[in-house]
Amino acid sequence: MVEAARASDLKIGSFTDQGPWLVELDKFPWLNGVDELRDATRREVPRLVRRRFFPPLTRMVWVGANLGRAFGGWGLRDRKRGREISHAGLSRRLRIAFERLGPTYIKLGQILSSGEGIFPEELVEEFKKCRDAVPPESFATVRRVIEDSLGRPIEEVFSHISETPIAAASIAQVHAATLITGEEVVVKVQRPSVAKLVRKDLAVMSWIAKFLVGRIPVSALANPPALVDLFAETIVEELDFRLEGQNMLDVAYVLADTDNRAIVVPRPHPELVTPRILVMERLSGFSYDDVDGMRAAGIDTQTVLRALIIGFYEGAMLYGVFHGDLHGGNMLVLPDGRVGMLDFGITGRLDESRRLAFLSLMVGGMSSDLRMQLVALRDLGAFPPDTDLEAVIKDLGLEHGLKDPTKMSAEDLMKELRDLMKALLGYGARLPKVLMLYVKDMLFVDGTVSKYAPDVNLFDSIVEMSNHFISLHGERIANDIGVDPATLAVDLEGMKSMMGIDAEVESLTYRDLQKRREIISKRMQEHRGK
Repeated sequence: MVEAARASDLKIGSFTDQGPWLVELDKFPWLNGVDELRDATRREVPRLVRRRFFPPLTRMVWVGANLGRAFGGWGLRDRKRGREISHAGLSRRLRIAFERLGPTYIKLGQILSSGEGIFPEELVEEFKKCRDAVPPESFATVRRVIEDSLGRPIEEVFSHISETPIAAASIAQVHAATLITGEEVVVKVQRPSVAKLVRKDLAVMSWIAKFLVGRIPVSALANPPALVDLFAETIVEELDFRLEGQNMLDVAYVLADTDNRAIVVPRPHPELVTPRILVMERLSGFSYDDVDGMRAAGIDTQTVLRALIIGFYEGAMLYGVFHGDLHGGNMLVLPDGRVGMLDFGITGRLDESRRLAFLSLMVGGMSSDLRMQLVALRDLGAFPPDTDLEAVIKDLGLEHGLKDPTKMSAEDLMKELRDLMKALLGYGARLPKVLMLYVKDMLFVDGTVSKYAPDVNLFDSIVEMSNHFISLHGERIANDIGVDPATLAVDLEGMKSMMGIDAEVESLTYRDLQKRREIISKRMQEHRGK
């Protein structure tokens, strides 16, 4: 009887097989009104990032002082001691400054830590400490937050709670605990005063972002105000853990509905979820970085990677919902090889029009349909609505593919980049908010490939995953965007052309890709040195 009941909640979510309680949505009182709460939170964002004549001056001075100290110390002690020491010193000093500045800047550090292959290695490695090694709050503070949130002594809820956190990050820290009813759980506890501080920091950031536009060309393309808007939307939603609880249930549903049981979500507790407290099922397994341990236990890390990528794209393309903060601290691998996804404070949500545009972008990329991709990018906000896309194709030389950057001289490569930047800015191009979380997640996936499957032929993987979507979801995709399912086939030759790779190249591993990047980076450094 109990076994059958427990199996029933697997119909509405991809959870562990034997959970500590059932997910019965009508018995989750904290879900009442959560949709209205999410709408109200989003409506608050324009006020938080509105144009101000002056930013909050006290906070602005404190931010400037800490960043100035970091750069000043680097300039005096590390800058002239060689590239390795210089980069490591600046990275360490910035990480310390970000930790002093608190939750908002720690969250920025987490974003930087996901940029393996994009940002300097020293910076990425240093800011990984912002994921779960931030100085924790005292247990006395944790006790106070729990008791204030639940309205009763901590001993009436938990038979045991560890005073040392499992992890401490920007918004909250997590403690292992056991309920008085015997279930093993983790308790996510929000840091005190974080909500007030985040709102002040957003005011400072929005002021700086608007100041950058028109002054630094690359910043216009990167779209700093939109980045701050997105940052505000995501971090403000993180300040109420009821929204995170709903995120967990929604992602679990998507995984169950697509029958992706290779990823599981911890069950949130039916009652112990408040704006500042989130009690959930405790998962255990291998850390993301313990690749050797996984392989020694017989876990196929390539299969783990495949599950992550498919789960992400099925959620985004078909449901408009996906985990928006993938990094090593937010996932573990269970002993049976399934992925346990953690920390759903940032979850990407696309409305129907943006979901369809994103779906068109992905299908256009798979089939190398350049015009479909540009229309999708325009619909997502990367180009103004009245942009002449045919002119974009012609001006950027896209119809003939890209030149291989590894075969270009330093001067030619930099000229190509300058010309591309100038042309894009001339068309009013910018990175839309909707793609920013996607880019962040893809940076993490890029780094995961380097660890989990560095020698797999990426071309074969693209074909395999494309076939997965065509066979399982081809009809649905065709109905959504009006494409004949028979035309949903991957065009590897077109992909190679757009990547500047010779058509004769039959295999490309991550190691090969990294070598190409190193050549490009070397060319750019050569140019800077002249």
